Amino acid sequence: MNSSDEKSLTFKIGHDELVIRQRYEALSIANDIMIGLWFVIGSIMFLSPSLAEPAVWLFILGSTQMLIRPVIRLTRHLHLQRFHPGRSSVVESPRDF
Repeated sequence: MNSSDEKSLTFKIGHDELVIRQRYEALSIANDIMIGLWFVIGSIMFLSPSLAEPAVWLFILGSTQMLIRPVIRLTRHLHLQRFHPGRSSVVESPRDF
């Protein structure tokens, strides 16, 4: 498929809605970075038997924080729903986090 065959979709969103989307995206990215750090640090700590227990706690922390990601998405969805109260769903992008 060449670029002339591609179809684009354009929609307009308000400034406030764009700011909200960007803030939730930044929050989601920060959350993902922290999850990665907990698991990497925990994995390195497992190399030393004396650090195994704190490593387990980092894995528990990372796993718990993984539950935060859908909470961020749900909160964002509900927040954006205020801009489109009549719609049953908010317009999402395939690249939404």
